Amino acid sequence: MPTYSVTTPQRNYSAVVERGLLPRAGSYVPSKAGKLFIVTTADVWERHGLALASGLEGRAYEVLFFPGGEERKRLAEVEMLAEEMVRLGGDRSSLVIAFGGGIVNDLGGFLAAIFMRGIPVLQIPTTLLSQVDAGVGGKTGVNLVTGKNLVGSFHQPLAALIDPDVLTTLPEREYRAGLYEVIKCGIIRSADLFTILAERHADVLSRDPDVVEEIISESVRIKAEVVSADEREGGLRRILNFGHTFGHALEAETGYARFLHGEAVAFGMRAAVRLAEMRGTLTAREGAKIADTISLYGPIPPLDAISAKNLVARMAADKKTLQGRVHFVLPVRIGEVEVVSGIDEDDVLAAARATLA
Repeated sequence: MPTYSVTTPQRNYSAVVERGLLPRAGSYVPSKAGKLFIVTTADVWERHGLALASGLEGRAYEVLFFPGGEERKRLAEVEMLAEEMVRLGGDRSSLVIAFGGGIVNDLGGFLAAIFMRGIPVLQIPTTLLSQVDAGVGGKTGVNLVTGKNLVGSFHQPLAALIDPDVLTTLPEREYRAGLYEVIKCGIIRSADLFTILAERHADVLSRDPDVVEEIISESVRIKAEVVSADEREGGLRRILNFGHTFGHALEAETGYARFLHGEAVAFGMRAAVRLAEMRGTLTAREGAKIADTISLYGPIPPLDAISAKNLVARMAADKKTLQGRVHFVLPVRIGEVEVVSGIDEDDVLAAARATLA
């Protein structure tokens, strides 16, 4: 059972990767916790709710259904869920279980962060993307029309419970979208992980159990290591945003409706590679390796009718933009990236146009 420690000033906790973990979730709920509120979506509850319910060992709980979708990850939904919690008897002893994909992890964690000025949350991610990214690290939040995750809080969970068994029911598109986040982990910090994705793509796509556990475990190890070194993104944690500056702009520009988050990250990684090649900090050979590996797990939805100028303009509203300077995470080589600001806007525009073409 791979277990990775996340050590932060706010809380120390474990990210546990284990098949069959869901029916044992109750062992991670503190005995003193009051009423449990499970924030989830109808499809996740239908597929996996019985296993979680049995794992809560008779503890009283209420299920709060979120409609799902990046376009619904808004403050209004959080308010409605909070009102429901009050109506059902929630108080400062309550605990939120965020049970779903990355959107549920973000929104459920944010709900816990602000309800009664903060109650605990247990993260149980059920998509590949959320298992390797959103479920670990304590970033919570919701979207504004102007940008992604612009309202949120750092709220570390009691634990992150990652059960690869739940991925057997994950739709193919969702699974592939999660693989782009795994590719990201390889590019920023693990050449070995990248090699698995590049050379064993048939096993990865067929969801070979051993390979799936390996790529999840290595990704979670990286995330736990980075978050432990930098909880609030003051330095090292910025590398986790590789592909996100361009990707978040793409999501906002298309109303959060055309692309899954991982698909937008795939576009963003390609654009970052183009930009690094243009700057001469990444060789064409390394860039081609990255681009080819991303392509193995495609396709992503069409990029037609998207304005490169609009994408670049949206980057000014990204939460990673500081004092008007947009920060980009650019690959130096596979396994290493750098954070760069002050790049000429014409170069950014050229990279966006080339990637959209």
